Amino acid sequence: MLINLSDQDTIANRYIAEMRASAVQQDRMRFRKNMERLGTLIGYEISKTLTYVETEVATPLGTAYINQPESRIVLGTILRAGLSLHHGMLALYDDADNAFVSAYRMHHRSGSFEIKVEYVSCPDLTDATLIVSDPMLATGASAVKSIEALMEHGTPKAVHFATAIAAQPGVDYLQRRLPEVHLWAGAIDEELTAKSYIVPGLGDAGDLAYGTKLQS
Repeated sequence: MLINLSDQDTIANRYIAEMRASAVQQDRMRFRKNMERLGTLIGYEISKTLTYVETEVATPLGTAYINQPESRIVLGTILRAGLSLHHGMLALYDDADNAFVSAYRMHHRSGSFEIKVEYVSCPDLTDATLIVSDPMLATGASAVKSIEALMEHGTPKAVHFATAIAAQPGVDYLQRRLPEVHLWAGAIDEELTAKSYIVPGLGDAGDLAYGTKLQS
């Protein structure tokens, strides 16, 4: 399942426009806030796919019957860029368990790179609904490696991947390698540069949210 939020006219488009705009995105706090709000909106859309069970809720005047999610939610993210999107998800799923993956591009002198996964913190995923967030889906390599690393901790009943901006080659790669994953994107761009950056994209989401870093 592939859901592109920009196929609809919603407030999500405003947040995405501000994150893309070079003049606006220099406001680091606003960039993080927009990413969080997009995470909350995607999380809400994902909530429509969960399984629900009717529960009784005692009110001061009687009993209300309300359908509530019965799924155990695990929110996973790829450090560090995914933290803002992840926080937006946490605004909805109050009691979710959390998982974290350290995945990054290790660049070689030839100009090529490989994805390194060095750290995973994850609860038991057995029969849980896993929602993994990362703001950019470029080649799809880090998404696939991160999801595979998380799934070594149990077999979830459903896996969702949420991203702000995806590139079509990354979408194709993820769907080919992990066809069972439901993909949610704020927008989908067609191009990747020779260095695998999304065009038009928005730049380096991690740097825009948390500041530039030294490459080692």
